Amino acid sequence: MAPRRIGQILVDLGFLTDEQLEIVLEEQEQQPGALLGRIAEDMQLITDEQLIQALAEQMGMQTVSLEEFEFDEEVMEKISETMAQLYRVVPLKFEHNLLTIATCDPQNLTIQDELRTFLGYEISMVVATERDVMQSITRHYDSETESVEKLVQQLADDEELKAAISALETEKFNITDAEALADSAPVRKLLNMVLLLAIKDHASDIHFEPFEDEFRIRIKAEGVLYEMVPPPRHLAFAITTRIKVMADLDIAERRMPQDGRIELMVGGHPVDLRVSVLPTIFGESVVMRVLDRSVVNLSLENVGMDGEMLDAFRSAIDRPNGIVLVTGPTGSGKTTTLYSSLTELNDIKDKLITTEDPVEYDIDGIIQIPIDTDVGVTFAGCLRAILRQDPDTILVGEIRDLETAEIAIQASLTGHLVFSTLHTNDAPATVTRLKDMGIQPFMICATVEAILAQRLVRRVCTKCREEATVSSAMMQDLGLNPDDIEGQTFFKGTGCDNCNNTGYKGRIALFELMVMNDTMREMVLANASTDELRDEARKHGMTPLRDFGIAVAADGITTLDEVIRETVAE
Repeated sequence: MAPRRIGQILVDLGFLTDEQLEIVLEEQEQQPGALLGRIAEDMQLITDEQLIQALAEQMGMQTVSLEEFEFDEEVMEKISETMAQLYRVVPLKFEHNLLTIATCDPQNLTIQDELRTFLGYEISMVVATERDVMQSITRHYDSETESVEKLVQQLADDEELKAAISALETEKFNITDAEALADSAPVRKLLNMVLLLAIKDHASDIHFEPFEDEFRIRIKAEGVLYEMVPPPRHLAFAITTRIKVMADLDIAERRMPQDGRIELMVGGHPVDLRVSVLPTIFGESVVMRVLDRSVVNLSLENVGMDGEMLDAFRSAIDRPNGIVLVTGPTGSGKTTTLYSSLTELNDIKDKLITTEDPVEYDIDGIIQIPIDTDVGVTFAGCLRAILRQDPDTILVGEIRDLETAEIAIQASLTGHLVFSTLHTNDAPATVTRLKDMGIQPFMICATVEAILAQRLVRRVCTKCREEATVSSAMMQDLGLNPDDIEGQTFFKGTGCDNCNNTGYKGRIALFELMVMNDTMREMVLANASTDELRDEARKHGMTPLRDFGIAVAADGITTLDEVIRETVAE
């Protein structure tokens, strides 16, 4: 049976009159997506306590006051501070594998399922006010770094766990015992804490690295690796096995590389973890690529191009046929730019098909095909099949070989718009790369419409930035004279709590757009060098990556150090 509407419950409990409910409903129409109870509370028609009482009535739950509740330290340790803040819950009681938690969001039923997945306990929920829950979290938890350190210390001192791991490593491998170890509460808790911290910090990768005397965990956020408090060396086997269990990999296979995927719901939105396991001389190295779909805003307006470049790129992707290439190293934001382009072209009148390795983000209205080389689904084979599906626009995840390049060219010649990526240093070098693959120059001239090269640099933290002096060595690295930067102000971050003392917060893309014209096509036919192509492109308005970066740094958005780190001198 469907639950009663919250508005009617508030009226039945005497907290609202019918007339007040009508006013709140009218206000809700002006705020699409806003919750009726929250609107009534913001209008000061009901209190937080009354709203919670109504929600508990609606969901068939009990209410609890946390102000004088006596919290048990052992029960509090069942949920880390990060998890408590993310889900806005506090643990109250633990009996017979059943954990009772207080939530201020009882309508979010995914909380129960997600915590059951993370913790391995059955979950029971009671309802408390938001103020009570948040005050309890602040009052009863240490800071997060202390929590990680404390947990690592507890694991180091856990003799029972150490003995269990030692027995598994010395005796004949026992799958049942290994699975039990991987499922144990301490191992689960440490891995959960690492995953949630990484997702909270918008990390792109998590590295678990075994060495002779230590087991390192490093998180890559904004393109830079940061080391966490290293767990005890003997835990490497247990943590690696836990990850393999979650990714549905073979835990008995420790000599061969393995790839898998973990799909999680965190805070109500999906997070995919691509898992790569690699055997090393000291155990298995694991890298998890974090694909958090809630972080990405797929809009060309938000990728970071200036107005003139955005207009030029839009005119290139609006053509009915041809090839548009995006180039740059792994992790330079190529996928985000391509998805943003597809989102803009995603119209009911056109058919869009992508083939990717793997499919990173789901977009409604676009057919997306994952590559699976194990069963023979390659880019080239997929592309052939796609052409029989009557597409208008095609995205090929990457042009890796001559066969894929040739089919992409054929597709563009037969009236399709084709997007793809390549790994090159800059836009002009892409032409040379295609020739090296074996593509004839006349084919490049007939099909390639635009090449976009890009890099990601870190944004300077706005809370702690200050003016920076440009040293002569830096000017030499950038190929600048003092006259070139006269009157311009550059910045650096000194480090603060807002940016974890790094001086940087967030990232922005640098771009270099080369739009092909008749002169450049003639030069490609005449086998002109990359330098000659670059000079010609500059004459027609192309801003090189490094110049674009210097302009972004002069605007106070990034630092010159980042520009030097990510761009290559011509």
